[in-house]
Amino acid sequence: MKVALQFVAMGLVWGASFLFMKVALGGVSFGQVAWARLVFGALTLGIIVLATRSRLPKEPIVYLHFLVVAITYCVVPYLLFAWAEQYVSSSLASIYNAVTPITTAILATAAFRVEKLNRDQVLGVLVGIVGVVVVVGPWSIAALSGSVWGQLACLGAVTCYGFSFGYIRRFISHRDIPATSVAFLNIGLAAAIMLVLTPVVALSPVTFTWPVLLSLLALGALGTGVVYIWNMNVLRAWGPTATSGVTYVTPVVGVALGILVLGEHLSWNEPVGAAVVLCGILLTQQRVRLFTRRQAELVDVRTN
Repeated sequence: MKVALQFVAMGLVWGASFLFMKVALGGVSFGQVAWARLVFGALTLGIIVLATRSRLPKEPIVYLHFLVVAITYCVVPYLLFAWAEQYVSSSLASIYNAVTPITTAILATAAFRVEKLNRDQVLGVLVGIVGVVVVVGPWSIAALSGSVWGQLACLGAVTCYGFSFGYIRRFISHRDIPATSVAFLNIGLAAAIMLVLTPVVALSPVTFTWPVLLSLLALGALGTGVVYIWNMNVLRAWGPTATSGVTYVTPVVGVALGILVLGEHLSWNEPVGAAVVLCGILLTQQRVRLFTRRQAELVDVRTN
């Protein structure tokens, strides 16, 4: 029950993160959004680690693995999503985030071999890809506009997430490291990278208002701090594909907030494509079964 509650809370907070990014972009650059998100998140997790006296790993190789995860799970996708939201709505970005289970299933199986896909799951991946095509709406694309590049950036971000879920499961999850320490090393190393990149990504004019400041704080301390502890707990308990299913919740929250708070509008193909992606996710995560059920029925007929 505790893990399930963390899973739902994770989806709610991360769904709201797309709203926070959009609001923050009204006063700071996309690089500053990613920078503040990671630095505030690392500070929050550092305080929690000190307060709980969580132990850190001693093996040097573990830190190299965390460095890979910091880049692929935080630095690159955070920059991509923040950049993308300059050109696409927060609602659309949250819909693209729902593709994460599809990329996770592909990479966890093909790249890291930590999971195996049956025929239902393969079908789910294919259905999910069709859903992405519907969301993109290639029939309405006349040129490579900012919106198209923004959508491609979102797809790049969720591909990074899929890679990271598989990588964590393959190289980190089996190690006896407290979830708090895992989250701190992940975000802390990513924040260190962003601090090194400060002259490149963060030194530009800013316009601070209360909505911008509060959005950055919420995005960092909550969305990139506390939630990552929940994420690691769920990942260890349920595995990468099931954990990436948090994106069932995030697009619903993201779209609702985008429409209610920012007055955003969706084209017909975006919710339709999202529904197709959801069907693919249900198959990929075996919430719905087709081939396996038919196979079982055939076995029953033969045995009778």
